[in-house]
This record gives sequence, C-alpha cells and structure tokens, in this order.
Amino acid sequence: MKDLQPRTDSVLSEIDDLLSRATDALRALTAPAGRVDPALLERHQHAAHALSWLATYALALRQLQAWSARISGPIEDLIAQIGMGEYLSQIAGGIPMSQTEFARLSDLGIDWQPSDDACALMAGNSAQARAELAALLTANRGAATFGASGLDDELEMIRDQFRRWSDDKVVPHAHGWHLRDELIPMSIIEELAELGVFGLTIPEEFGGLGMSKAAMVVVSEELSRGYIGVGSLGTRSEIAAELILCGGTDAQKAHWLPRLASGETLPTAVFTEPNTGSDLGALRTRAVPEGDDWRITGNKTWITHAARTHVMTLLARTDPGSDDYRGLSMFLAEKTPGSDADPFPTPGMTGGEIAVLGYRGMKEYELAFDGFAVLGANLLGETTGQGFKQLMQTFESARIQTAARAIGVAQNALDLGLAYAMDRKQFGKPLAEFPRVADKLALMAVEIMIARQLTYFSAWEKDHGHRCDLQAGMAKLLGARVAWSAADNALQIHGGNGFALEYQISRVLCDARILNIFEGAAEIQAQVIARRLLE
Repeated sequence: MKDLQPRTDSVLSEIDDLLSRATDALRALTAPAGRVDPALLERHQHAAHALSWLATYALALRQLQAWSARISGPIEDLIAQIGMGEYLSQIAGGIPMSQTEFARLSDLGIDWQPSDDACALMAGNSAQARAELAALLTANRGAATFGASGLDDELEMIRDQFRRWSDDKVVPHAHGWHLRDELIPMSIIEELAELGVFGLTIPEEFGGLGMSKAAMVVVSEELSRGYIGVGSLGTRSEIAAELILCGGTDAQKAHWLPRLASGETLPTAVFTEPNTGSDLGALRTRAVPEGDDWRITGNKTWITHAARTHVMTLLARTDPGSDDYRGLSMFLAEKTPGSDADPFPTPGMTGGEIAVLGYRGMKEYELAFDGFAVLGANLLGETTGQGFKQLMQTFESARIQTAARAIGVAQNALDLGLAYAMDRKQFGKPLAEFPRVADKLALMAVEIMIARQLTYFSAWEKDHGHRCDLQAGMAKLLGARVAWSAADNALQIHGGNGFALEYQISRVLCDARILNIFEGAAEIQAQVIARRLLE
C-alpha cells in the first residue's frame, strides 16, 4: 500500500469532503433554526445513523491507512488493500448497519461520484486478492493475530503473556463452563488478580500497575479471545475504579482503589432498571436519607456478576422531586458475597438469575432492594445529584473496553473458522480452498484489523488526555458489528456442525450477540455519535 499512499491520501480527502456534505445535509434536516431539534433528529433517525456510520468508516479508513504506513508485509498489504477497497465500495453502495438496514448516502440527500483514484482502490478488493490473503492465513495458522498490529514491543509482550495464559488456563475449559452455565471458577479470578488485571490502569499510588488504556485493550482482547466472560472480569474493576478516580473523595480513593486493584474487592455495576433500558435518566430506584446513612428501595435488572461481588456501584434517585438525570446519585453499596445456596444474603436485597444465551460466566441477575442500607460515607463524592455525570465520565473507557472485547471474540471466531476450514475436507480438498469460504476468512481478517486499529486509536486518544467519546463510540459500534459478522460467518463455515452445541463456535455466536446490546445498544450508540457530529 505504500506505493499507493498519494492516491489513498487523495481518496480519504474525498471521503472527508463527503462527510462534511453529509453533516451539513443532516444539520439542514434537524437544526433548521441553528440548534438540533430532538424531535426532528428522531424523525430523521435513519439519516442520522447513516451519518454516524459514514463518519465511523471515514475514521476507520484513516486508521487503516495510518497502520499500513507503519507496517508492511504480504498479509498486512493485502489487508490494507482489501479493506480500503471494501469500505469505499460500501460507502458508495450502502454500509450495513444490521442484516436488513443499510446506511446510504441517498438517506442524506447526497451522492458521491468516486474519482478515478477511488475506483482504482475499490478494485483492489478483488477475488484474487482475497484468495491470496486466505492462502496466507492458512499458512500462518496459529499466529497471535493475522497481520502485525503495529503496537510497541512492551504491548506485544503483554499480548503474548496473556495469550499464552488464556490458551493454557481458559481455552480448554471455556466451552464447558458455558454449556454447564457455570460461574468462572474463583481460581481463575485469583490468578487474574495475581497477574494484576484488576489494577491494570489504577495508579501505582493506589496499588495498581498504572498502565495505559492501550494495555487494557490488549489484555481485554486476549482474555476475551479465550472467553468473553474472563475478558469482562477485568472491566468490572476498571469501571468501578474509574468512577472512584473521577468522582470519589480522597478517603474513598484511599479505601477502595487498593482493594479493587488487588482483587480483594470484586465490584458490579447496578444501573439498569426493568422499564428504562438505555434511558438512565428515567431511573426510579430511590435512596432515602436515614440519619447520616441511606436506605435504597427499587428494582434493577441485567446486573452482571451480582452474586459473588463485594460492592455495587449503584445509581439511585436521591431527589424525589426530580424526573430526569439531575436527581441521580452514585453509591458504593457494600454487600456480602453469596453462595449457590444463598446468592444474596445481605439484608434488604433479593435477586434471581436471568437465563441467557451466552455471556454466561458471570451470570445475569434481577435485583430487588427494600430498605437496603448504605453508609453515608459511601455516597460517591459525598455529593448528591452527580451520579449521572459521574457515570458519563466512564463511558469513554467502557466503550473502548467493549470494542476490545469484541475484537477478542471476533478473533476467536476467525481462529475457529480457519481451523475448521483447513481440517474439514469436502469433494477432495479443504474447505478453505473454496472461493466463498476463502472470501469469508479473508474479510474476517480484514474487518478485525480495521476494528482493532480504530480501537487502538481510541485508547491512544484517551491515554493522551484527549476527549474521545466520539472515537470510543465508533470503535464500539464497528467492533460489535464485526464480532457478530465474524461469528456468524465462522459458524456458516462449520455448516451443520456449527449448529451443534459441542462445537465451540456455537458458544462464540451466542457471546458475540450481546456486544451490539450492552454498553449502549447499536442504535443508541449511532444516535449519540450523530448528536456529537452535529455539535
């Protein structure tokens, strides 16, 4: 791709101009008086989400180009060539938002006549190029990733360490945990604590390792490649720690952060309610003062890893006269870890398990609180009315994490699909030699690398103190779609066997499906991106 750099620069400038025209077109539809009208934005939701996907592709192509400028090799050059061609073609013809919804330029009332340079790059995604890439993938089976990621030596060492640990301690057991619907064993959690996973980004002064968000991405990716539940264990502590770092008092930081970093205290996030979903401003669970302390009453749902944890970051309404986000406060609500026989022994709370398709290793629960006691010192920041703002401060990291987990799941799907395509023979040759199978493998590798580079860029922005909610949201939006696509295609390669529970790809498909829902459903994420683009 290096010899195509001037042509690529020109085409990406074309895409930037297209994005500018698209943004102006949506602004004309939704902000006729100069300020975005929420009702008009909702009316033109399809156009708004088309803009979000176009912007996501524009940034993704920029990061693909930047990666290609740093890294060269047979696999890398083909990934860049095919990826550039495929995504430009999708911009011209329609970007898939889901299986049945496409983001088209016509939704925004604009069109694009690709230049000769753009047409040449689009032609780079040829059947021959995909066949060559698929052949290289089979020849490099077992590589940590397909194509160099472009990270520094320290991050690659971290990747190698956690990949080897995951292959040894997680991969042989993950499918059994899933099929038996078991909690991830405490021995795994203890080893993760010893490896420093729970304190990865917590500052050293509070007992953590003080590492970068980029390190967190690599660790989450490799652990999730083994099993999404294991990859998600670290993110529980990451979000709790970020809440405390951003919004806690000095005393709260000194008390909680070392415990989180060591794994002595396991946290869970308690935000969602049965009838609110993504509308957190409509939460009804209430916290009522009782002397210096609080009593909490209400219902929560989709609470991950609720039974075995020691503390809940719990969002509740402290202003009974409010009906929006301004009346919410965040609590560090302590509880006693439960057992199989008695999952919720703490007075004032009860709960029941929600049976789920995948993402099973930590389990999901519905919780009910009836006068549940919380110490006054455990009101985050010891200030009411700041809960939603405090939570918003964690969204960048949360979405970067989710994108990283998505990459790990997608890479696992590719690993499984490739292994099956090489080992399974039909009509006298391996499945991998059939063009449609080769296409699937090649495009999986291409999209995984694009999503990976976008996620690394988001983490880099976060590490350098830049606002990155837009980039993080785009990484999560694209990564989740890529994970589902990779899992679906890998299962298709397995044919009927992929539908059998004994094959690991059946688990990966179930695990991949949640990524488009949690930490902001794809539709909500696209809406948030559109609003930011119109600011």
